Amino acid sequence: MSDATIIDGKAFAAGLRARLADQVARLKEAHGITPGLSVVLVGEDPASQVYVRNKGKATAEAGMKSDQFNMPETASAEEVLAKVAALDADPEVNGILVQLPLPPQVDSAAVINAIDPGKDIDGFHVINVGRLATGQESLVPCTPLGCLLMLKDYAGPLVGKRAIVVGRSNIVGKPMAQLLIRESCTVTIAHSKTQDLPGECRRADIVIAAVGKPEMVRGDWIKPGATVIDVGINRIERDGKMKLVGDVAFEEALTVAGAITPVPGGVGPMTIACLLRNTLHAACRQHGLEVPPETI
Repeated sequence: MSDATIIDGKAFAAGLRARLADQVARLKEAHGITPGLSVVLVGEDPASQVYVRNKGKATAEAGMKSDQFNMPETASAEEVLAKVAALDADPEVNGILVQLPLPPQVDSAAVINAIDPGKDIDGFHVINVGRLATGQESLVPCTPLGCLLMLKDYAGPLVGKRAIVVGRSNIVGKPMAQLLIRESCTVTIAHSKTQDLPGECRRADIVIAAVGKPEMVRGDWIKPGATVIDVGINRIERDGKMKLVGDVAFEEALTVAGAITPVPGGVGPMTIACLLRNTLHAACRQHGLEVPPETI
């Protein structure tokens, strides 16, 4: 069997960002509306700083308004909640993102649930989670949404396919399962404590690996021809050098799968593209406008 198709997340995300930029330009021209995204960064976590900087750059490139609010590591829960309340009340702000993790003195759940659900572009608010679970219109977490968009493009119709989601986090695993259920897949949610995890994976036409353990999913766990979406980003040392690897043993899976996302360059670029998509969708809904179909 020949090697799997490598799903190019960079190219896929670039196409989505281009469509979004076109729609933002049309929105400005037709209605005088510029979607605005506000990001709140508490503390000086280096990874968060890089991620927020990349988000800001991508937002500006799409023609959207981007604001970043930096708060010190010592900021109190009350101060962070006050900033969220101010952004909730600002009609120029269409999307709000509070970068996680937050310092220990700030309750992440309280902050997330203080965001107006219509501006919650991370899709983490309990109301958006409930809407997704009950099949209603909602803002959907960006990483699983990006996975779904690539899946639908590479795997064709998903109806009736067996899918396994390895990982049960609120950010990826649970919403990913809900999205696949919505597509009429037969979905298994598995995790590190699942009995016979390799056997469960071998039954699946679609494998979503989001467990946070380097190369945990081996090549012989993959059903021949299956589509594999690797959400993991793990830094490991190999041959004396630091390397980024996913939750799937890529070289092994490459010889078995039908299609697979690499790490890096797979799911990662789609996360930020979907953040922009959610911001555009939020702006349209807040102004009573239809969401552009090519960005769904």
